[in-house]
Amino acid sequence: MADKNPKISVIIPTLQEEHYIEEILLRLRKVKPAVEVVVVDGGSRDKTVELARRFTGKVYQTRKHGIACGRNYGAKEASGDILLFSDTDVTFPTDFAEKMLDVFNDPRVVGATCNIMPLQSQSGAITFFKVYNMMLRYSARFKPHARGEFFAVRKSAFNAAKGFDESMPCLEDHDLANRLSRLGRFVFISDLTVYESLRRFRKLGFWRVIWTWFTDYVSFMLRGKPISETWKPVR
Repeated sequence: MADKNPKISVIIPTLQEEHYIEEILLRLRKVKPAVEVVVVDGGSRDKTVELARRFTGKVYQTRKHGIACGRNYGAKEASGDILLFSDTDVTFPTDFAEKMLDVFNDPRVVGATCNIMPLQSQSGAITFFKVYNMMLRYSARFKPHARGEFFAVRKSAFNAAKGFDESMPCLEDHDLANRLSRLGRFVFISDLTVYESLRRFRKLGFWRVIWTWFTDYVSFMLRGKPISETWKPVR
């Protein structure tokens, strides 16, 4: 029987995020029902850790590099029944936890994602993200895909799947979504939208980012691993 009141842990890996960390933690403080926040820092030299500790007692520092490492570490320290992995430059609606709980009240559901839209307006970005969300919605039925901006998973399923593959510099979220789908239902929460910063698009160029995503995805489908050997953070 499913737990009718499962606890949510939001896990946020960080690296040099002093300009974003306060805003996301302030928003998460206002969420109802309340969520546990776990911050895992990968070696920041700015005020990221200091600022995070003002909002949560679960702030950890690890010598391991890589977003998958940070997420796995956070999952071990989280006490929630449902884990939500996100990034510091994501904006949540205050009712996201309630909508997540509604979905995970179905014991068959092991993972979920939702609509992800750009926080800032940029030519072509809104159209692209709408199409991308449509792809996420329909692929959830067959071969699920998910992004780290909003990746929710039942902790028992996360442990059974052995978490994120730490050898992958990117597409570790897509890889885990695929493995989770063998354990139960991976769903798309259609009435929930989160917003992400376009900092990567603005720094590297819109079409360059899209091309990188596309080639890494095709490589993963054909070879089981992306072309990119590193995924550099953009600040």
